[in-house]
Amino acid sequence: MLIGESYIGAGAEAAHVNTVLGERSGPVAVAWATALATPSAGHAPFVAVVVPGIPVKPLTLFVNKAAIAGDEHGTLTWGAAQAGVAGGVADAVSEGILSEADADQSLIIAAVWVNPAARDADQVYANNRTATREALRAGVAGTPQLAEVLAARHRPFNPFYNAPGGQEPAGTDAGEGGQARAAEPQ
Repeated sequence: MLIGESYIGAGAEAAHVNTVLGERSGPVAVAWATALATPSAGHAPFVAVVVPGIPVKPLTLFVNKAAIAGDEHGTLTWGAAQAGVAGGVADAVSEGILSEADADQSLIIAAVWVNPAARDADQVYANNRTATREALRAGVAGTPQLAEVLAARHRPFNPFYNAPGGQEPAGTDAGEGGQARAAEPQ
């Protein structure tokens, strides 16, 4: 089982994607099927498609982290973000991050944050496409390394809190590549 995380973009259109990649015959398959079969209020996991009727491979279960907060948020989640996730998975296969030979025997769970305040569908799409590809890359590479985590423990921060001694002022959190991070409740 390979677990990845990526946070791309700024403001309400930022994307935070967590991925779990595993074999169809292992624990990821059990989690995948269970999540698909047990939706809850505001959270309805679904199979991500490249186009209607053509699911992306490896088959990817899209799980929304934020409860759907209205029609526009639903459209951004099921439309732009889903298309971004599907595109990011296909990019990962096309770029060799994921093995083309293993695509039919693997499953992905993508937990996806779409901010209810988001409005720009093209930016939501682009950020989720990149975040998905990069989360899969991180999972395959096993990043971050433990040394990186231990080095960061002295300066923890996030969009909601900057611990005493943290190096980044609240609200100026910069992600990989200098991308500013947007607020996301966990």
